[in-house]
Amino acid sequence: MSRTRLTVVFGPLLVTAILIAQTKIVGDRELREAARNTNEWLTYGHDYAETHYSPLQQIDITNVKRLGLAWSWATGNPERSRVEGTPVVADGVLYGSLGWGVLFAVDARTGKELWRWDPDISHDYFLKICCGPSNRGVAIYNGKVFAGIPDGRVVALDQRTGKVVWSVQDGPSKDNTLTSAVRIVKGKVIVGSSGAEQAVRGYFSAYDAETGKRVWRFWTVPGDPSKPFEHPELEMAAKTWTGDVWHKMGGGGTVWDGMAYDPDVDLLYVGTGNGGPWDRNIRSPQGGDNLFLASIIAVKPDTGKMAWYFQETPGDTWDYTATQPIVLADIAINGKMRKVLMHAPKNGFFYVLDRTNGEFISGSKLAKRITWATGLDAKGRPIEAEGARYKYNPVRISPSNLGTHNWQAMAYSPVTGLVYIPGSESSAVFARDPAFEFAHGNQNAGTSTPQRPRDDQGKAIPGQVPNVPIVEPAGAENQPADTGPFLAAWDPKTNSERWRIQPTGGFLSRGGSALVTGGNILFHDAKAYNAVTGEVLWEVNLDGPSAGPITYMLDGKQYIAVMARGTPDNRLFVFALDAKEPIPSLVLAK
Repeated sequence: MSRTRLTVVFGPLLVTAILIAQTKIVGDRELREAARNTNEWLTYGHDYAETHYSPLQQIDITNVKRLGLAWSWATGNPERSRVEGTPVVADGVLYGSLGWGVLFAVDARTGKELWRWDPDISHDYFLKICCGPSNRGVAIYNGKVFAGIPDGRVVALDQRTGKVVWSVQDGPSKDNTLTSAVRIVKGKVIVGSSGAEQAVRGYFSAYDAETGKRVWRFWTVPGDPSKPFEHPELEMAAKTWTGDVWHKMGGGGTVWDGMAYDPDVDLLYVGTGNGGPWDRNIRSPQGGDNLFLASIIAVKPDTGKMAWYFQETPGDTWDYTATQPIVLADIAINGKMRKVLMHAPKNGFFYVLDRTNGEFISGSKLAKRITWATGLDAKGRPIEAEGARYKYNPVRISPSNLGTHNWQAMAYSPVTGLVYIPGSESSAVFARDPAFEFAHGNQNAGTSTPQRPRDDQGKAIPGQVPNVPIVEPAGAENQPADTGPFLAAWDPKTNSERWRIQPTGGFLSRGGSALVTGGNILFHDAKAYNAVTGEVLWEVNLDGPSAGPITYMLDGKQYIAVMARGTPDNRLFVFALDAKEPIPSLVLAK
């Protein structure tokens, strides 16, 4: 009797112990030490500093030309979406995300699918969402896989089975979407919102990783001025907004990408987005910096309380988000070691900040052509060019709203001391739409290119001919021409460019993210470069754009993995030295 009862009690415990032993538990210690983990890729940027750097050096400048395809996996990415995700790898399993919030796990040795989870989202509404139902990545922690889903859900799945452990609705309205990679900090799931053009108010939130209970939320722009401020920082921010309509139009400031964390100073760094609508004349008609748009915000991860902020584009009116990937490093500047935060936002400048207090250390032009500003002052505030703030008549501005740098992650190598940035030189025409009418669920940028000259009230000037000329800000005539996509190596110590190449045959806008390794190899857009010189050492034709490459080691072999190609033929490609699998041919859509 006693033996039978012991079997009943301990049998399930034994089974549970076996299952746990089969899955590596990634906890706080593993995430803090991820930078030194030479075999795995445990979080979106490889480590909390978001360096997209791996110490692995089996593949180096002497042998990278021997790379071949080890295996590939057809992801089945859903239609009408593109893949921008960077996967993670732990304990021999690769986890990732596809469009429409589809999550998956595959064997990192063979590509065998282990599980797949589809949130089953209706595709109709999201056809209006900027800029498509993409998802940039998942997080793993304590036996679970976490992700933000385009319909506003935050989910935790069982790491072994892909079954839902918990699911919560994050967005306060159906116009809020989640497209960024989530991060795990001190047992909390950090989630940023998307959809500034859809009349939303930006925020980022922290959820308990075990229960899904929300711990705190930081609103990036003030809400209804007739109501109490949700947290004290908003009282200061509200003084930088004018008029009384911004809260009805959302205000923007969504957090759709860049985050990083420093465990030593215990600060979480978050980049915020553009204004909604884009045109400040609409949302804040008497001007103002409109905090915390286009800013880097540092908060305490336990409470969400702000430690400091730095605004890169005050009073943004060009869709110059600061949500671009953030990188942390300790570097020597003028003979002194500094804990720095490095950032290349859309606005064309490269910033180096002291991450302990937000002090501006240096800033320089990353873009060759910047016409909206002539430079940065001693505190890092842009010096705006005359005529850059468009009204009703069209003005051509550089960079364009796509930015010099966008969602494609840059990489930092502690070996070379360089930051590698996928970017693009482009311009765009901005003008206020005189027929703009705000409506929830629409693209409320408030911009157009009118065909007749307008006065300051937007009324057509009588007697003037259509097709009003497009003008440029003062000094634009002295700027170089746009040159399109580039890959640049940047020295943050001197805030200057070391080298730049203009990729050929790559993705039209700038390729995917960058990856750099201890073997001094820089991977970008299905090419391998010498990280010191920029020389192309290896390339492969994948017949389409690539997303975020990673590297990992299993059984003594280093692999390079990246998702590439569009739908319906998106695939996960995994390369290794001396592998010989043929590149699968494109399967054309019917």
